Amino acid sequence: MKTTTVLITGAAGQIGYALAPLVCGGHATGRDTRVKLRLLDIAPAAEALDGVKMELEDAAYELVESVETFVDADEACDGVDVAIMVGGFPRKEGMERKDVMGKNVAIYKAQASALATKASPEVKIVVVANPANTNAGILMRSAPGIPKENITCLTRLDHNRALAQLALRSNTPTRDVRNAIIWGNHSSSQYPDVNHATICGKPAREVIADDVFLDGEFVDVVRKRGAAIIKARKLSSALSAASSVCDHVYDWLNGTAEGVTTSMGVVSDGSYGIPEGIVYSYPVTCSGGKWSIVQGLTIDDRSRRLMDESATELVEELEMATQCLAEST
Repeated sequence: MKTTTVLITGAAGQIGYALAPLVCGGHATGRDTRVKLRLLDIAPAAEALDGVKMELEDAAYELVESVETFVDADEACDGVDVAIMVGGFPRKEGMERKDVMGKNVAIYKAQASALATKASPEVKIVVVANPANTNAGILMRSAPGIPKENITCLTRLDHNRALAQLALRSNTPTRDVRNAIIWGNHSSSQYPDVNHATICGKPAREVIADDVFLDGEFVDVVRKRGAAIIKARKLSSALSAASSVCDHVYDWLNGTAEGVTTSMGVVSDGSYGIPEGIVYSYPVTCSGGKWSIVQGLTIDDRSRRLMDESATELVEELEMATQCLAEST
């Protein structure tokens, strides 16, 4: 049985707390893989991080080889095969977007250096911390030695939310809903697209037969689901985020099922007219540890407009982040 070394940053936070046990249970790497888990957080969270480690030890996971905690990124990244980047600086009341961007640029610049010099040459990275797409873009620019295709961001949570809403509307189990697409940014500009989705093998638009809902309320619910959960729980959506991270990593490592596409934030190669170089959510399939953008999909005028709106936002975000990066050097 092979062993995979997995890093979780921001591991003392609530997403890390929800994610670590799933990783230890094989939900990210598979039940045929042993796990060496590395948990990284900032020094003020070291005691809480040790508490997470104690709980993971007490759970006695059969797949776990070791659990280690770190406050130093260079030490934490040593030999890492999969890096799940949950740590980031959240926007606080009164802060401007550029202030938040500057904080995250500093974090991801430092962690990019550690991953580039210490991690496995084929390390696979998924950025979770917001702004996820742009944080992934900064990581790419700060670690040119890491192949760009090995750096992704999480839009699987939005993808899963879309599947769930289609299932609820059609009174169908989510396992029978396939191939919804999240285009663009993990933000309120994302475009949840049902034009290629199926429910029990039939087109989703045909099964639900309500274009007003699919073009209106459905899009709004998926875009605003995170805010709705915060309003209800008074906390962010840690459980679903952790589960979706595992789905993202599992499919990347083990492959998507035949006929099934998923959504991942990946570096654009210009497909579907999206500017090259930004990290944009596309429909992808995975095989052999690699992702591929699904090609040849028909894009209608409405979809084109919404896809481009999200791309424009991402270009602006990346320009702001790149300016912050230049100012930090």
